[in-house]
Amino acid sequence: MSGTTVGVGEDYRGLGWAHGALTVQRLGAMLAPITFLLPGGRQVSPMHVAPWAGERGTEALPGILRRLRGDWPGVPFGYTVPMDGMPPDWAKAARPADPGEAVHGYCSNHDWQWQATDGRSLHLFVNYPMPSPVRRLERIITPDPQAPAVDVELKILVRRRCRMPIGLHPVFRLPAAPGAARLELGRFAEGRTYPGTLEPGAAIFASDTRFADLAAVPGRSGSAVDASRLPLAGDVEELLQIEGLAGTAALANQSEGYRVRLTWQKEHFPSLLLWISNRGRRQAPWNGRHVALGIEPVCSPFGLGPATAAGDNPLARAGVPTARDFELNPNFVTRYRIEAEPI
Repeated sequence: MSGTTVGVGEDYRGLGWAHGALTVQRLGAMLAPITFLLPGGRQVSPMHVAPWAGERGTEALPGILRRLRGDWPGVPFGYTVPMDGMPPDWAKAARPADPGEAVHGYCSNHDWQWQATDGRSLHLFVNYPMPSPVRRLERIITPDPQAPAVDVELKILVRRRCRMPIGLHPVFRLPAAPGAARLELGRFAEGRTYPGTLEPGAAIFASDTRFADLAAVPGRSGSAVDASRLPLAGDVEELLQIEGLAGTAALANQSEGYRVRLTWQKEHFPSLLLWISNRGRRQAPWNGRHVALGIEPVCSPFGLGPATAAGDNPLARAGVPTARDFELNPNFVTRYRIEAEPI
């Protein structure tokens, strides 16, 4: 492959290849934008960039929010949220945040460091401070020389044996018109709604309920909600967790005529968390304007924080892994792929 580094600034670097171009930022090692060149010369940009990116005052935000965009890893994945309104079994399982606990881990909130490469990929690493059991993360982002696709590798190195939730956090752009994109999951064993209220006034799914069809998720009003057609028409902030997928999911943007597909190693991430962010968060910097879909392979219970994930929670009791055991050797390595195609 004849890849070329096209941006060599300290905070951002880019790669161009025959089928597209991509940018990675040091903060969170977030990957976006990606422009894919489809057959016929059409260009599409499927990754999400938060609407406040570049606004004045954003440097005062938590690291993960400052320039929120695209795809990045969460190690450990999740954060503790208020447990008000949760069913008794979940409320009993919930554990408070550890001192200094960061949303989706240290890696999501701090700058990574660049490593030298041959120009065909981008390599970054971040060292965790003591006393974290995580020692270091390494991330390699490689365009496919033969296709409009990007392959990503994540390595996790630990200081000592530990147990924690992990996740990948790809976030995709949605078209403006309600229902103009279709989420394609294929067959799955079971879906679960969030056990409580993620955002007051923006919940539409019945709490802590199981479902078998993404197009008929039980709603709080008593009527089923089609969660496969996005964006939704109302102001919504919700999470759905899907079990038993084959390790692939796609978002078909019908208004722009392309499909973006995510493929991951299901043995590492047994669940898929769907973050439906649909103008439901009113506080700054969201300000009721954030519209995106997170398609997030996880080993986690709805992102409810490391202590809850590693403990005796209802999902774990049901046989769904919500945390992974990490050993000093061998190092944990996982790979996933983002690719686009015309519809």
